[in-house]
Amino acid sequence: MLSARFRAALAYAARLHARQARKGTVRPYIAHLLGVTSTVITHGGDEDEAIAALLHDAVEDQGGKPRLREIRRKFGARVAKIVDGCTDSYSEPKPPWLERKKAYLAHLRTADKSTCLVSAGDKLYNSREVLADYRTHGDQVWQRFSGEKRGTLWYYREVANILHDKVPRELSDELERVVAELERAAGSNHEQR
Repeated sequence: MLSARFRAALAYAARLHARQARKGTVRPYIAHLLGVTSTVITHGGDEDEAIAALLHDAVEDQGGKPRLREIRRKFGARVAKIVDGCTDSYSEPKPPWLERKKAYLAHLRTADKSTCLVSAGDKLYNSREVLADYRTHGDQVWQRFSGEKRGTLWYYREVANILHDKVPRELSDELERVVAELERAAGSNHEQR
């Protein structure tokens, strides 16, 4: 069972992201955090991993290294380590998109099991959302992303390939299915950039 510590993290995440919407939408950002957390819990994540799922974007979107130190103080070193492992940028403005994504992919190849679990939950949620939005809005959806169509599809394919043997089989299979469906729908050959 999840403790008061999880409930505190949920309230903390809701406060941090209260004014944030998903990129290119009016959907409250907390929906993404709850979706990732649900995926992590469903696939065997423990309380630290569930808390890290709630907070996985807090450092990147809400305060950089000072926010990471606060997370460590409030929720412990293991949660902070997972959040750190899911973060691809600590600064504003962020480094160029392709540079960030290539560095994150290199990191993911050697990341620990907990970071991979939260990252897989994040990428599964994101790819599902992109697929649903693509079905509604067509190619217009790619305008939301710095990597545009080609780069975004390449990135999700690379993540799915890397995480294939690093997360529970049901999770990696679902990520593979969604990414493949997105590729088919978008008519991509997902060439590496």
